[in-house]
Order: sequence, then structure tokens, then C-alpha cells
Amino acid sequence: MYQEGQQEGRQEGRQEGRQEGRQEGRQEGRQEGRQEGEANLLLRLLTKRCGMLSPSQEKQIRSLAVEQLESLGEALLDFTNKSDLDIWLSGQL
Repeated sequence: MYQEGQQEGRQEGRQEGRQEGRQEGRQEGRQEGRQEGEANLLLRLLTKRCGMLSPSQEKQIRSLAVEQLESLGEALLDFTNKSDLDIWLSGQL
């Protein structure tokens, strides 16, 4: 009787652990997808506004957190050239 209860408890624990793991995985996936999507959109907008970006600039932009990407999205409205972007990126370090 005791062993059955113990085994049942372990099974429930494993099941809860799997559910939590799947939920966390989905949440992380959504966050990564959002970050990637925002980065892609900003890269297109920046290229249109400032011209072709350097691989270094692109890499820096792709490494930004969602909140930083949102801030960059607002700031780029005032950019007139690549040096404005470089100045903004240097302030994010």
C-alpha cells in the first residue's frame, strides 16, 4: 500500500515536472521568436533609413533584448545616418 502511494506520488511529480518544462519551453520559444521578429523588422527599417548596415551593426542589433529593440525602434525615427545608429548602439553597452 505504502509503495503504491509512493510510486503514484513519483508519477504525479514527473508528470507535473514535464508539464512545467513544456510550458517554460513554449514561453522561451515565444520570447525568442518575438526578439527575432523585432530584430528583423528593425534591420529592414534601419537599412532603408541609413543604408546597408555593417555585419558588426547587424550582430549588435540581433543581440539586443526586446526592450532595447523597442527603444531602438523609437530612436531610429530620428536617425539620419549610420553614425546615429553607432552612437545609439555604443550607449547600450
